[in-house]
Amino acid sequence: MQRKTIRIIGVPMDLGQSRRGVDMGPSALRYANLQGRLERLGHTVLDEGNLPVPNPEEDIAEGQGRRLKTVTAVCQNIYELATQCIEHGDFALFMGGDHSISIGTVAAASQPIGQLGVIWVDAHADFNTHESSPSKNIHGMPVAALVGDGNESLINVGYPGPKIQPSQIVQIGIRDLDKSERTRLIHSGINVYTMRHVDELGMAAIARQALDRLRHVDRIHVSLDMDSLDPDEAPGVGTPVPGGLSYREAHLLMEILGDSKRVQSLDIVEINPILDDMNKTAELAVELAASLLGQRIL
Repeated sequence: MQRKTIRIIGVPMDLGQSRRGVDMGPSALRYANLQGRLERLGHTVLDEGNLPVPNPEEDIAEGQGRRLKTVTAVCQNIYELATQCIEHGDFALFMGGDHSISIGTVAAASQPIGQLGVIWVDAHADFNTHESSPSKNIHGMPVAALVGDGNESLINVGYPGPKIQPSQIVQIGIRDLDKSERTRLIHSGINVYTMRHVDELGMAAIARQALDRLRHVDRIHVSLDMDSLDPDEAPGVGTPVPGGLSYREAHLLMEILGDSKRVQSLDIVEINPILDDMNKTAELAVELAASLLGQRIL
C-alpha cells in the first residue's frame, strides 16, 4: 500500500440546505477517530482544522441572496486552502458540511496539470439550477455549477468557467431526482448509475465500469454523500432516501476505487449527528475512508 500524507480539512457548513445539523459533521468524524484510523494504515495525517463558516442565523447569511454570497465566499476559501494542499502532492480529505462544499473542493482538485475525473456517490444528482430547483437549496446544485450551468458566482469559484466536463463525471447510487432535474440529467452527458443499475449489475461491475469510463483522466476526486447509503446503514444524514447502498456495496466501491491508485482527494458530506444513532453514520464514513485509503481484509 502506498503511504500518503493526508490533509484533513473541516468545512462545517449547512448553508446549502434548510435543515440544520450537518455543520457538526467534521466534529462527528473527528470523534469517530478518523485521523487515528488512517494513521494506523501507515499514512501521515495532518488535521488543518475547520474553515470559518457563518451560521444561517447570522446577518451575513440570512435570506437567499446573502446565503448565496456566503456559500460562494466559503467555497472560494475552500478552493484557496485546498489548492495549497494539492499542489504539494498531498491527499486532501474534506469533511462537510453539506454537499455545496464540493463546488470549492472539485475546483481545487481540477487545477493541477492533467484531467480530473469525479466519482459522485450520492442518492441525489445535485444537478439543479436555481430555476429548476423546487427548494432552491444550493446543496442540490454543485454538479450543475461545476459543469458551468447555473448561478455565475458558483460557476466562477476558484477561476472563471466550468471546472469539469460532463464526460469526466460518474454518478453512483442515484435514486431521488426532481422532475426538471431528471430531464436535465438525461441530456447532460454525465455517466449515471442509478440504484437499479446497482441491483442489476452489482457493485463490482459498476465500480470497474466507472473507472473504465474515466480511463482518460489522470486523477480522480471521490465525492461521498453519506445519504448514498441506505438509511438503515447511515441514519444520520441531511436528506435520507430509502433503498440505498448496503454496507458491503459501499465498502466494495471504496476498495476498488482505492485499488486504482488514481484517487487523490475525497469529500465526506451530509453527516447530521442530530439525526444519528450513537454516531453510527460518522463511524461508517471513517470505515469507508479507510477502505478507500488502503484498509483490506487480507
